[in-house]
Amino acid sequence: MSSYDRRLTAARPDLAAEHLRGTIDAERFVTPQPGRISVALADLLPRPDAKASPDTQLLHGERVDIYDQADGWVWVQAANDGYVGYLSGDTVEPAPQATATHRVATLGTNIYSTPSLKTRVTGQLPFGSEVSVSETRDGHVRIGPDQWLPEPHVVPIDHRTTDWVSVAEMFLGVPYLWGGRSNLGLDCSALVQLARQAGGHACLRDSDMQAEREAETLAPDAPLRRGDLIFWRGHVGIMTDPAMLLHANGHHMAVVREPLADAIQRIQAAEDSPVTRRARFAAT
Repeated sequence: MSSYDRRLTAARPDLAAEHLRGTIDAERFVTPQPGRISVALADLLPRPDAKASPDTQLLHGERVDIYDQADGWVWVQAANDGYVGYLSGDTVEPAPQATATHRVATLGTNIYSTPSLKTRVTGQLPFGSEVSVSETRDGHVRIGPDQWLPEPHVVPIDHRTTDWVSVAEMFLGVPYLWGGRSNLGLDCSALVQLARQAGGHACLRDSDMQAEREAETLAPDAPLRRGDLIFWRGHVGIMTDPAMLLHANGHHMAVVREPLADAIQRIQAAEDSPVTRRARFAAT
């Protein structure tokens, strides 16, 4: 088989996406079936093994292309960033049409059994979850049978945040989690991706992908400003002003804001890794 990035290419030796026919070697090619995530948060794994560490996580309502189902596993490609991997079969459902009308805009929200803050909580949804609102009543929106969210916690699906960095700042103090992508835990590149997507910008998932393809490279001595990205080997952070860096990191095991100079010195000392790239997004 030709060389490819298995994270972004729906191809295995035995099976590949139909659109890859002629460019990838595989035993057979298939057209995917549309689906969506049916639970609050689903781990996307590199192989069909419950003990495998997740590559990333998919949020409630996010859409996927389903290429294979076998032995309780579903092999999919995420629609929002193209990530390929395996989901437990009980976390995804067929979804022929895109029906989401709103998404969660707070770090997390409770699901209530009736439109009342004093009623029983039956679950939670993380930031970015996509939902279909069928009714609004008493300050709540209905997203399913006996499932209500506080109306202030959701925005229309096409809502865009002007200052995407402010979304990243919402996650201050959230625990660091390799492969995580929610208020329960997230990693450095997920922080960038979630914030950029809330601003209406496409963004790849992993820091190496972002380092290769996101924004325009700045000169090492260029003055920094809010929204600039700073890359190390395997790590990325967001400037909130010319001096302060916001990032999810394993040193603090949380999302923190600290002087960029301190982060540069610590990472160089601990990992022998200098800054590899400084980047800036074009004004939109």
